Amino acid sequence: MRLSSSLTAVVAAAASLVNAAPANEIEKRRVAYNWGTTKVRGVNIGGWLVLEPFITPSIFTKYSTSTFTPVDEWTLCQKLGKQGCYNALKPHWDSFVKLSDFQKIKNAGFNVIRIPIGYWAYLDAGGPYTFGAAPYLDKAIGWARQVDLKVIIDLHGAPKSQNGFDHSGHKLPSPQWGQGDSIPQTHKVLKMMEDKYAIKSMQDVVIAIEVLNEPFLSMLDSNMVKQFYRDSYYNLRKISDTPLMIHDGFWDPAWLNGFLTPSDNNAQFVIVDHHEYQIFDSNLVAMSPTQHRTQVCNSVNGYANSDKWTMVGEWSGAMTDCAPHLNGFKSGNRYEGTWSGSWRIGSCAGKSGKVNTWSQAWKDDVRRYIETQLDAFEAKTDGWTFWNFKTEGSAGEWDLFQLLDNGVFPQPLNNRKFGKYCKNF
Repeated sequence: MRLSSSLTAVVAAAASLVNAAPANEIEKRRVAYNWGTTKVRGVNIGGWLVLEPFITPSIFTKYSTSTFTPVDEWTLCQKLGKQGCYNALKPHWDSFVKLSDFQKIKNAGFNVIRIPIGYWAYLDAGGPYTFGAAPYLDKAIGWARQVDLKVIIDLHGAPKSQNGFDHSGHKLPSPQWGQGDSIPQTHKVLKMMEDKYAIKSMQDVVIAIEVLNEPFLSMLDSNMVKQFYRDSYYNLRKISDTPLMIHDGFWDPAWLNGFLTPSDNNAQFVIVDHHEYQIFDSNLVAMSPTQHRTQVCNSVNGYANSDKWTMVGEWSGAMTDCAPHLNGFKSGNRYEGTWSGSWRIGSCAGKSGKVNTWSQAWKDDVRRYIETQLDAFEAKTDGWTFWNFKTEGSAGEWDLFQLLDNGVFPQPLNNRKFGKYCKNF
């Protein structure tokens, strides 16, 4: 199919990024952020440049038919073709995030945003994806600079998928990243991004680059992942001293202790990203709100034992997996037993949906859970970024703006309606 002139232009723009900055022009510089001293208090801009069915279900519903159901960005583009997918996504890219959203985030006391993006914004690795997302990252960085927010850029989807989850762009039974040319392709994408964003003129706003979100270590070779991290670190250091962020792969972050530290060939400015959710297991979603809070207190030391700066890059107010499409488009949930292999725990009625429809008791329970997590992350880590800034409305426990508007997320951020819960810190 012939691409439109607008799509052709963004393809050319993305391809040109690789030559954006000479790699040999390295200067002594630092990002304008005191890692390890200033707490990250941030939020993710998810569901924008990488689709997620539970954040924007309308896109998936619109293109579903009696014979075809898109489940991720890959299948959506596969169905629509590159031009059709561009036509479908451009209105979303144009409207889902606005400067006013960043101003609201800043006004609520946050200092950092984490922005996920997929490799296909920069590189055609042979899949059905369309180009077009990359210029919106530029726009977001400009907005962040305008309102004085810092940015963590997160490579959320890598070629062949590093975890097999729909939010990697391609839902698969198991991750295929590491096969074929996928790792060299990932490094190529990172170089394109770093040549543009890990340079002196960007260090006032871009304070870290996360080289791979959520590699599923239990299904990957951990030595391969570590080698990828090491190579990524040294590739970045050819360009810049911008901090490198690595994800712990759902293992205790201590598995990375001694790796990419000053004692390891004087590696500097490396951050570990840990994600903390208590809902992707039937035994966890069966817990009471009080048990969820206790779990926060008990688990925090397990990810606070890293020898590097550590932040909780994703967490939410969710104590159930009731948000529609959270486990995949039309995939059901564990709480009601509609997810394959699960059993019914209770009814999702009143536990998700729009926050303004919740009972006051449920609002209070969710706020207690959020407050407990904030206390734990503030006490034991270098900060946090909540997932997510907003949704289309049906997943209120994941929607910062709804939580703020309904008095469930603390304002100011250090306000505690229910006092301290954890006794061990």
